[in-house]
Amino acid sequence: MYPPDKYKSKYRIATSRLYSWDYGWNGMYFVTIGTSGKQCYLGHYHIPDRLFPAGFVARKHWLEIPNHFPFVKLDAFTIMPNHVHGIVIINKPESNVKPLQSRDAINRVSTGLSNVNMVHGNGGATRKHNPMLQDNLSRIIRWYKGRVTFEIRKTNPQFAWQSRFHDHIIRDREEYHGIRQYIIDNPQQWTEDPLREVLNSDQYL
Repeated sequence: MYPPDKYKSKYRIATSRLYSWDYGWNGMYFVTIGTSGKQCYLGHYHIPDRLFPAGFVARKHWLEIPNHFPFVKLDAFTIMPNHVHGIVIINKPESNVKPLQSRDAINRVSTGLSNVNMVHGNGGATRKHNPMLQDNLSRIIRWYKGRVTFEIRKTNPQFAWQSRFHDHIIRDREEYHGIRQYIIDNPQQWTEDPLREVLNSDQYL
């Protein structure tokens, strides 16, 4: 279900002409995290909804994200053979810091915290002086990727994620419903998924 209307001002981007966006601010994000080399470490190449043990690890820790980041709510997600799709909702308490708008609605974000943005509040403040804004999407995904990698490498030292992840800022109700349905339908669309273009990796069973 789409978040109630009272959250609309927090989750929706008011204009389609985005100048910059701070990923520590409240919003809804469609996230895709791929494995290194598109290898099917997480599930069966021919049966996408048949997870390997590594896939169950990836699912378990995805569901644990709100335990480590209480301001995060999770929506639809799916664990595919070589990638993870999910909607992450950042829902922090009200603060004096207003969102920056983004030039692009789709961004490829490094899992590191380099190239941080300037946050302008009353008198101006930088991210490093605003602890709440350090809790951003990159930090959430970095924690997730690190935790999953640590657990999976106990049994498969070869496992690795791609160094970057893909995110998309969800801008309105229509886009939310379309992305949510895409995530739900993704296993059934596996044969047409561009991320499927990888050698059969049944050895990861």
